[in-house]
Order: sequence, then structure tokens, then C-alpha cells
Amino acid sequence: MTIHDKIELIRPLGDSALVIHLGDGINPTIHEQVKHLSYLIEKEPFPGFIESVPSYNNLTVYYNPAAVYFSIIEKDKKSPYKIVSALMAELLDQLSTNEMVEERLVKIPVAYGGEFGPDLEYVAAYHGLTVDEVIQIHSANDCQVYMIGFAPGFPFLGGMDERIATPRKESPRLAIAPGSVGIAGKQTGVYPLETPGGWQIIGRTPLDLFLPEQTPPTLLQSGDKIRFVPISFEEFATYKEMKHDEC
Repeated sequence: MTIHDKIELIRPLGDSALVIHLGDGINPTIHEQVKHLSYLIEKEPFPGFIESVPSYNNLTVYYNPAAVYFSIIEKDKKSPYKIVSALMAELLDQLSTNEMVEERLVKIPVAYGGEFGPDLEYVAAYHGLTVDEVIQIHSANDCQVYMIGFAPGFPFLGGMDERIATPRKESPRLAIAPGSVGIAGKQTGVYPLETPGGWQIIGRTPLDLFLPEQTPPTLLQSGDKIRFVPISFEEFATYKEMKHDEC
């Protein structure tokens, strides 16, 4: 890949950010490159770097334009965007190295069905499956967090078995409880806060995904692996009681 080709992957986002586009669609190989590039930047941040935000197939890099500009001592200075884009083009060379980004596995306990999963029976009927089969299929595969968005801490996941892929509800709910686990098309996700939403809700986790008192303030991060673990309603209540006692 020539330097011109690398620069073609980079686009400005306002005057203090740029986006590096590494491919199209939801693809684990492309996302590995996104994670690796984010790792390289975070490992050795350039002057003026603020943060990198991974998504399915691109990486957004935020920076302080003044800090970037005054970090260069040459008299004939380029714009902050050109400086940062040149640095990113250099890092793209390193994506073919064998340096691995460590993955974290997070187990998410889920109480499926009942009042916690009002759409579980619909999902089962839609696919001609039993409720137990849907639960087994949903919890069998480890899913990958591709990005955090929509609401603070909301994980967009890939890797759900397509045998239970189900369209969104035609009429979204006005309020979905925190911890609700849902399906929308080929994706599954967990609502961290009470928000409106049109996902098919099949269960609920007692874990808190949005942790404003911590740094970072979210339980999950892009690149994490998630394993859904079925639990009983009694285990859900016990976990909530333990959390209450800790507070």
C-alpha cells in the first residue's frame, strides 16, 4: 500500500478529529485492524492526542489542534490535520506486524424470559424454536463488542447465531429497563440505562454497564468478548441484594 493509498483511508471530521476507514460491513478481521491501530496510538500517543474511538470498521481519532501545531518545530508547518493524518499513515504500516492486542472475556449473567424477557416467546415462535432452544443458542456463542454507542455503555455486538436473528419491533417501547438484553436483526445488545427502544427483549442482566464513578465509565469496551450466562430469577434477585448491601 502506497502512502497515497493510506492517506485515502483517512478523512477529516471537523477541525479536531479524523476518521480512518479500514473496510466495510461487520467483519472480525477488519475490526482486528481497528483494535490494533487504536492500541498502537494509545501505546505511544502523539502530542495533542485526546482519544481514539473504535467502531465496526473505522477508528476516529480526536486531537487538540493547537497542541499538535505547536509540537512541530519546523518553520514551514502543515495544518494539524495533515500532521496527524501523516502520523496515522505511518502507523498503518504496522498493522501487518504480529503484535497481538489482548482480548478480555466478560461474562454477563442473564435471567431469560418472564417479566425480564417479554419478547422471548415471540422470538422462539418466529423461528419455530422452543424458549429453551433460544436461550441455549443465545448463550452458546461468545460475542464481540464492536463499538459502544447509542447510550452510555451500550455495546453493539457481533457473533450472535443467525438462527435467532429477529427484526426489531414495529412499535418501539417508550421505556426499556436497564440491563435488558435484546435482539435486533443479526445483532444482540444490552441496555445500560432506561431508554426507548425497538429491540426484542429476551432477558435481563443484574450487572451495571454504565459506571459513571469509574474510569472508564463503562463495564465493556470495544474489543471485549462477551459470554452470556443463563441464571435463574432467584440468582438475579440474590445478585441485586448483594449489590444493595455493598452500597
